[in-house]
Amino acid sequence: MPGLPPQFRAQLVRAAGADRLALVGGAVRDLLLHRVHQDPWLGVPDLDLVVESATARAAVSAPAGPAGQTGIAPAHRLARRLRELLGAEHLLTYQEHGAYGTVELELDLPDGPLLLDVASARRELYPEAGENPLVRFGCLDDDLARRDFSINAMAVLLSQSAETAPGSGQDGPLPGLLDPHGGQLDLARRQLRLLHDASLRDDPTRIIRGARYAARLGFELAPESLQQLHQTLALWPWPWRPGDGPQRAPSALGTRLRMELEVLLEREAWPLALAALQRWGALPLIDEALQRDRRWLRRLRWAERLQLPLLPALLAAAAEPLLVAERLQLPHRQHRLLAQWLELNRRLVAAAADHGVAAMVCWSPSRWCALLEAPGLGAEAVALALAAGLGAAGSPLWRPFWRPLWRWWGRWRQLRAELSASDLLAAGMVAGPALGERLRQLRAERLDQERT
Repeated sequence: MPGLPPQFRAQLVRAAGADRLALVGGAVRDLLLHRVHQDPWLGVPDLDLVVESATARAAVSAPAGPAGQTGIAPAHRLARRLRELLGAEHLLTYQEHGAYGTVELELDLPDGPLLLDVASARRELYPEAGENPLVRFGCLDDDLARRDFSINAMAVLLSQSAETAPGSGQDGPLPGLLDPHGGQLDLARRQLRLLHDASLRDDPTRIIRGARYAARLGFELAPESLQQLHQTLALWPWPWRPGDGPQRAPSALGTRLRMELEVLLEREAWPLALAALQRWGALPLIDEALQRDRRWLRRLRWAERLQLPLLPALLAAAAEPLLVAERLQLPHRQHRLLAQWLELNRRLVAAAADHGVAAMVCWSPSRWCALLEAPGLGAEAVALALAAGLGAAGSPLWRPFWRPLWRWWGRWRQLRAELSASDLLAAGMVAGPALGERLRQLRAERLDQERT
């Protein structure tokens, strides 16, 4: 296994003892892609390991967590043994998580630092659609069965591999490979297949991850999984519907959807991923209007150019952007950006009703600055107007107002009066409201020189 030094593998197996230890996740998938399709092997920044207790069958009903746990979590046991084997000088970070029996380690090895995520094998039960699952210790088969797609439901046994899958070599069988859900066949077909019929009902964020894999790996959703998506959206099994208040949606679901979208927009080729979600008809999970939106690529490209966060730029096309932002629990800054953008739109519409669009287009730079710099607005709101237009679905005001907004963003907002407050005080003015008013007058004069 590239990225896993042979001597370190032996130490891992020794630390596991009688427990069964397996490598899971992206490392296994990408290694098989490299072997089957000759896709470039880029290496992995970290390794995901799962530990199955030797007594997993007997302990499968014990909750994974301090409240009902009868012994130390298998992952904790392995990590502590490994820490003893390697010595403190090779351990950069070490953090145990009790709720799910997991451990995060960063090790300093001769070949360089290595991140390990070690989990105790577990099974999951979703008592309500879209809510967080109930988690219990289980066996390795349980752990693979809880995953999203078959290509991620494979494991390589690091212990007992010789007894499980003999053979080796670049073109031969991968030693110790477990593939109970047909992941190798789906890899060969370059398709994403959900593991069971209730997969998206339990956790609809899996389709967002599917779009990430589609963008990264060039895969397409399997026909039966696309059918499951459409059937699930038609049934809408979750305890809220589009148009309901944010409080109706499970908070866990909103948070997970936001986190998956953030990863998609930050780490993946997001134009390909969003195009996949729209092609599959999956965007109603976020908002119905996004599924009909045909301007998202231009909007997000402009948001990138203006250094805006991409998620609020995406949500700007929602029917009710603030309700969606609240349901997804966007960070305060992003929620405020959407609110200020909508407020800017309201003020421009009101000004157009009072003065007329043609008159506003001819306003002086200082008058535009007075409107755009009024309390309650921020510079990013103007930038979002440039990226998204005005109004959730665009607005006829957008085109005539684009030029003054662009000039404000690119130049006017940076211009200052030719004399500073210190200059005016040195000339004899007294600090106070009159000084501030004089500075504003001088700046207005400087701005209006832009006409010439």
